[in-house]
Amino acid sequence: MNPQANLIFIASLLLGTTITISSNHWITAWMGLEINTLAILPLISKSHHPRAIEAATKYFLTQAAASTLVLFSSMTNAWCTGQWDITQLTHPTSCLILTSAVAMKLGLVPFHFWFPEVLQGSPLTTGLLLSTIMKLPPITLLYMTSPSLNPTLLTTLAIFSTALGGWMGLNQTQVRKILAFSSISHLGWMAIIIIYNPKLTLLNFYLYTMMTAAVFLTLNTIKVLKLSTLMTTWTKIPSLNAMLLLTLLSLAGLPPLTGFLPKWLIIQELTKQDMAPAAMLISLLSLLSLFFYLRLAYCTAITLPPHTTNHMKQWRTNKPTNITIAMLITMSIMLLPISPMIFAAI
Repeated sequence: MNPQANLIFIASLLLGTTITISSNHWITAWMGLEINTLAILPLISKSHHPRAIEAATKYFLTQAAASTLVLFSSMTNAWCTGQWDITQLTHPTSCLILTSAVAMKLGLVPFHFWFPEVLQGSPLTTGLLLSTIMKLPPITLLYMTSPSLNPTLLTTLAIFSTALGGWMGLNQTQVRKILAFSSISHLGWMAIIIIYNPKLTLLNFYLYTMMTAAVFLTLNTIKVLKLSTLMTTWTKIPSLNAMLLLTLLSLAGLPPLTGFLPKWLIIQELTKQDMAPAAMLISLLSLLSLFFYLRLAYCTAITLPPHTTNHMKQWRTNKPTNITIAMLITMSIMLLPISPMIFAAI
């Protein structure tokens, strides 16, 4: 793609996100969401492969439907209460429609079917944008309207998202689809706590973004799209492969690593809110996603494939690892000891 066009699309993405997260009026928030959608479409379909065109079409249709629902819920609220302010969403019907619209934008169950397909048809760098920066505006809308939302509905969506994100990722061999189901599972953790402690949702999102960025950029460096090729990349950059193993375990939420921090805080907050059964259920369901993270980690750690693969072993390259990837991986693994400072910040 032309560098100037690429720059325009990335700038539009940042502009759309900034407009939505800084707006107070529903119309400007909707405008930001639309700019975001239109800016990411060329980045999804830039390879001109039929799979990429299909992904862009699916993404456009679902996001257009979700944006229409956002506009409809805000108009219903303005009609009944006379308020266009985002924080004044008080009408129950508007709250339900908005929750459905944001769930569709994020890819929460039962509106999740588009997300794995779109991620599978996109390049890894665009997949990173779809999994991180494109989730920020809808999460911000949930954050701003969190006092008015229905707790039962959000808890149900969250538990189903964690369950299906784990179950549907079990039999996948495509790395991008596995990361899509991982994203759905993480969104479940964010959705369950947003009413009780919205700042925890943002902390979870920031840490998830950091770990996912580390994984996507590493996979992009070693050029991996399938589990079978992941098994043969240990010869390329062995140190990066070893670090990818730890980052995946952190994304799974294993204790000594950064990814354990948001899960720990969310379980603690749910227990304080007398929701111990929900905390126990969501913790047990996250074991499903732990299984496919462990399988990915096993494939990165393996030095000889257990069966003959049709892939050639790649030669080791002496190319130095990108400093951004090095910093992201370090933070993805080692932030747990400074958790008291993170508590103070939130």
